[in-house]
Amino acid sequence: MPVEISVVVPVKDEAANAGPLAREIAAALAGEAPHEIIFVDDGSGDGTAEALLALKPEIPALRVLRHGRNLGQSRGIWTGVQAARGNVIVTLDGDGQNDPADIPKLLRVLETEPTVGLVSGVRTKRKDTFSRRLASRLGNRFRNWILKDGATDTGCGLKAIRRPAFLALPYFDHFHRFLIALVQRDGWQTRFVPVNHRPRLAGRSKYTNLGRLLVSVRDLLGVRWLLKRHGGKVDIREL
Repeated sequence: MPVEISVVVPVKDEAANAGPLAREIAAALAGEAPHEIIFVDDGSGDGTAEALLALKPEIPALRVLRHGRNLGQSRGIWTGVQAARGNVIVTLDGDGQNDPADIPKLLRVLETEPTVGLVSGVRTKRKDTFSRRLASRLGNRFRNWILKDGATDTGCGLKAIRRPAFLALPYFDHFHRFLIALVQRDGWQTRFVPVNHRPRLAGRSKYTNLGRLLVSVRDLLGVRWLLKRHGGKVDIREL
C-alpha cells in the first residue's frame, strides 16, 4: 500500500522510552492516511533497537534502521528521510517529551496550505530545567537576530515537512536546528503551531547547554553564509 506519511524518530540509548513512544505514535496516526513509523537507532548500546524490534508484530507500520556507530541527531533524521516513502515527513525527538497526539495538528496545516513547506511545533509550558529554558530563550533570540526566520523555538523536534522540500536541503551535522531558515531559503512558507511538552521519564539528555553553545555559533555563521549565497526560488519552464 502506498505510504503518504512517514514519521522519523532518531534515538540514542532510549530503550525505556522508544517502545512507549512508538505505541503513542501509532495511536496518533490511527485515523490518518497510510503511514510508516521509522526509528533510526544511532548506535545505541542499551538495547534500544531490540526493544523496538519486539514491537514489529504489534505495529506493522514500524521500521527500525540502525547506524553502525553514533553519528548524531541530524544524521539520524537524514537517514530516516532518505529511507522514507511518504510525501510528508514528521520528525520528533526520541525521548518522549514531544507529544505524538499533536501530529495531526501539524498535518492539517500542510493539507490546507499548499505553499507551506514546513510546520514547526512551539513548545508551551516546557518541562525542562530553568537553566535549559533560559539558554534556549537566549539562543533562539540570538539565532533569530542572525537568520531572521521568525522562529522562537527551533529546538522543538516536532515538525512536519514536505519530503521534496527536505530533500532539497544541504546536509551538515546539526542542520536539523536550522530547518526553518533553510526551507524558507528555498521559497517555502513556514508555520508555527503550539504543541504540548512533557517531562523526560527515563534516560538522560544527550546535550548540555555549553555543548549547544559551542556548536551553535559556528553553525549560525555557516547557515548565514548559505542564506546569502542562494539566489532564491525560481520558476522553471521547458520551452
